[in-house]
Amino acid sequence: MQNPTHNSAGIQQPTTDPTPIFEHFRGMHGSELLTAAVAHFDLFGRLEKTPLTFDALRKELQLEKRPAVVLITALRAMGLIAESDGKLALTELASEHLVPGKMFDCGNYLGLAAQTPGVLTMVNLLESNRPLGSDGDDASGAAYIYRDGIKSAMEAEDLARHFTLALSGRAKNVAPALAEAVAMDDAKVLLDVGGGTGIYSYVMLQKNPHLRAIIFDRPMVLNIAEEMAKEYDVADRCEFVRGDMFADPFPEKADTILLSNILHDWDEAECQLLVDKCAAALPEGGRLLIHDVFLNDALDGPLPIALYSASLFSFTEGRAYSAAEYRGMLEAAGLTPGPIAPTLVHCGVLPGTRHAR
Repeated sequence: MQNPTHNSAGIQQPTTDPTPIFEHFRGMHGSELLTAAVAHFDLFGRLEKTPLTFDALRKELQLEKRPAVVLITALRAMGLIAESDGKLALTELASEHLVPGKMFDCGNYLGLAAQTPGVLTMVNLLESNRPLGSDGDDASGAAYIYRDGIKSAMEAEDLARHFTLALSGRAKNVAPALAEAVAMDDAKVLLDVGGGTGIYSYVMLQKNPHLRAIIFDRPMVLNIAEEMAKEYDVADRCEFVRGDMFADPFPEKADTILLSNILHDWDEAECQLLVDKCAAALPEGGRLLIHDVFLNDALDGPLPIALYSASLFSFTEGRAYSAAEYRGMLEAAGLTPGPIAPTLVHCGVLPGTRHAR
């Protein structure tokens, strides 16, 4: 077994890349989406009749925009749908093998999984456009999000601990790469909005001894963050502020704000609201760091991120977004986007800088 390595700042980082593990874990959504498209929505039969625009296709499928983006992006990433002249059409592969009644149609074979629990759940999620647990059927409530009017598992101490620590499994691997990717020489105070365990901030503190951090999150989550700060030996440079990132004002004095794997939990309007709020809290020259995964600007892949988008869609009110979509949000908030720096597990960091108004 290999031991974690240390960089010049003494930060522990993995010696191997765990990305394939996450890809295998999220791969189940590929079979769920493909089977749903074949056996429940007759998507390939519809497109065989005539190419359709995205909006026309989603109306045929009776889907709202968010689930339609999740489904169609995955099928495009699989090489089954392509866009030409603004319309979606079947690729040769899909036309030969997924159109009902054609000689080499294998749709009935895929349909053997049509009534499996995973596929039925995915169909319900696509049709309802609501995350698991948000309808009140699940006693624990929605797992990863907090919003007025929806019971949230993050408000129950034991469940909040379970989910927060589970998510730290990725954070502790990716955080060292984030600290290496972002220069913080001129930063003084980092505000980590929805910071969870705080691990992303803690590794940046280890990398930058002059830096201080404010972790902003729900009360139950911050109980864990405070414990983690001691483990990472940075508690003396951290402040913990309890609040609702939509409803409560952000702490002042931060020159850098981090949204690490936050925006993908929310639909477009909420994402823009958060980006606007961050921009308003920054001083001139301050930066907003969006650390997340990025779909292709054409929303046609990559497949691992398209399948992760299906996972996000299942548990949150969001999905994966493209760099173009995030750049649009930054520009709408008056921030100037910079280049994306890759981190790990398909993530990267996109900065937006506030200039003089």
